Amino acid sequence: MGERKMTAPLSVLYNLLLAYILFFFSRILFYWINYSYFTDISFSDLCLIFKVVFLFDNSAILYLNIIYIFLMLFPFHKKETKGYQQFVKGLFVTTNSIGLIMNLMDTVYFQYTNRRTTASVFNEFSNEGNIASIIGTESVNHWYLILIGIGFIFLLYKFYKKPSAAPPFNLGLYYIVSTLVLLLAIPLCIWGMRGGIGAAVRPITISNANQYVRKPIETALVLNTPFSVLRTIGKKPFIVPAYLKDEAVMEKIYTPLHLPSDTTKFKPLNVVVLIMESFGKEYIGALNGEEYDSYTPFLDSLIEESLTFEYSFANGRKSIDGMPSIVSGIPMFVEPFFLVPASLNDVSGLGGELRKKGYYTAFFHGAKNGSMGFEAYAKTSGYTDYFGRTEYNNDKDFDGKWAIWDEEFLQFFADKLSGFQQPFSVAFFSATSHHPYVIPERYKNVFPEGSLPIHKCVRYSDYSLKRFFERISKEEWFENTVFVITADHTNQTEYPEYQTESGVFAVPVIFYHPGSDLRGHRPGISQQIDIMPTVLSYLGYDNPYITFGCDLLTTPPEKTFAVNYINGIYQYFKGDYLLHFDGEKPVALYKFTSDILLQQNLLNTLDIQSEMEVELKAIIQQYMLRMNGNQIAIHD
Repeated sequence: MGERKMTAPLSVLYNLLLAYILFFFSRILFYWINYSYFTDISFSDLCLIFKVVFLFDNSAILYLNIIYIFLMLFPFHKKETKGYQQFVKGLFVTTNSIGLIMNLMDTVYFQYTNRRTTASVFNEFSNEGNIASIIGTESVNHWYLILIGIGFIFLLYKFYKKPSAAPPFNLGLYYIVSTLVLLLAIPLCIWGMRGGIGAAVRPITISNANQYVRKPIETALVLNTPFSVLRTIGKKPFIVPAYLKDEAVMEKIYTPLHLPSDTTKFKPLNVVVLIMESFGKEYIGALNGEEYDSYTPFLDSLIEESLTFEYSFANGRKSIDGMPSIVSGIPMFVEPFFLVPASLNDVSGLGGELRKKGYYTAFFHGAKNGSMGFEAYAKTSGYTDYFGRTEYNNDKDFDGKWAIWDEEFLQFFADKLSGFQQPFSVAFFSATSHHPYVIPERYKNVFPEGSLPIHKCVRYSDYSLKRFFERISKEEWFENTVFVITADHTNQTEYPEYQTESGVFAVPVIFYHPGSDLRGHRPGISQQIDIMPTVLSYLGYDNPYITFGCDLLTTPPEKTFAVNYINGIYQYFKGDYLLHFDGEKPVALYKFTSDILLQQNLLNTLDIQSEMEVELKAIIQQYMLRMNGNQIAIHD
């Protein structure tokens, strides 16, 4: 069968199909050998998993074969010669054999790690002198996998199809057709490797597998090993520093483990978290002085009846940083949590914790389902249902770029809330206040341009919030609901103090419970990762959980803090001061409360520096230790 004549494009398609088939069989083998880990997967769940694996296999196979595809489709007539085709056949067989062997090796290695291998494996074993003997021993113990691997290589070699070696009958036509085929193949390959088409689709990563499973361990069935390795190359693994040698001392200085008090009594209030895209603190008049313009008249009025803090910060600079920080209390350190192997860990989350108390949980985002990895992480962190552009099911309200307009999607959100079983814990992520900064045509003369392009979007989204609250305030469940309003990150800035290393993280953190005493503008620092522990404290949650923030209701103002990471520097806010730490030593200390432009470096001049350094080291060490050890959730 190996020498049947066909054109180069058809040969490429045929040979790639062969690779897809063998990748699929390697996954079947993985499932069969490791069946004991997946016994509680229903048949329908398994069908869903095997339905979506193409997305990840497609990406991996295109990455492995991109050079082969280019060499086969490059418009050069002498590539049809026998010698050239022998070379590209060898390349195809070699690269795909490596990918299949990686899958087979992980069939065994999974039993020790309970996850697909990532690029971090090269660091894990870089200093191991006995790795060769380990591989040799496991090869003997799993001799049948060696035979299957040989079989895969034989099939790749035997059933590979070469294009015709005959010279083209018309060189001019050959070059025209070949060039057009290559130009068509390039975007298709890019889209396949990315996992989708469009500006709203980020390249799929290993964390996207969580979207299709109920437990983190099940992501191993969705993923393949070449994909997991390729998508984590260059992603810095979390390295556990040895700042504090005594773990007991570290725990005493800082621990993310939250334990309920003996007198806790749970109140089953509904919880609604509203994450407003790009709503920097700068835009909100009630959180600034009179000299600042306000673009949020509704939020300004709501803040008068809410609880806020003097300083409030995001824990990352991207939307994919904001979601884990807000719903799980996980800050962004070094790399976005979505993009690192630790994203496959068991994760604690506001949705998941309250689901233990019988809550219905759901997450809303009006973009294309799967966009930004939000759907996957929503499921990981305990939100049972996801409502996106698919569920909205009316693209006449699509903004043409990112998502359903905020006003319409918030009204959809309101409708759904009124039909949910109580108590419920839900989160909503807006989208309109985003580049390219457009609003519905009907509001062009209602919300005028501001000094920055985003200002009109903020005005529109604030109005959308107003309409949402007007709608739900008439519902019987409204007064039995705690609302949290924050932003995922900041965006365009106008004032210099919002362009500093501290200002670029300044976002609102607002707690609102209608008719309650949860109000006032208190001293101290708040941050996104404080939302989960503060809400759970307010409800009187009586189970232990893990989150890196603090309970703002019981923590004295002088002990509140904020952490974030920017361009290789950890930032630690506490009291009046901001410490910059490069992972080894402090590099700056500012009194950020008065030195708002961070111009006077007080490094090595104040005693507070050493105290802050030790505390930050404990936070970083706890974070890295728990990320690497799958200890960011309480295991049942």
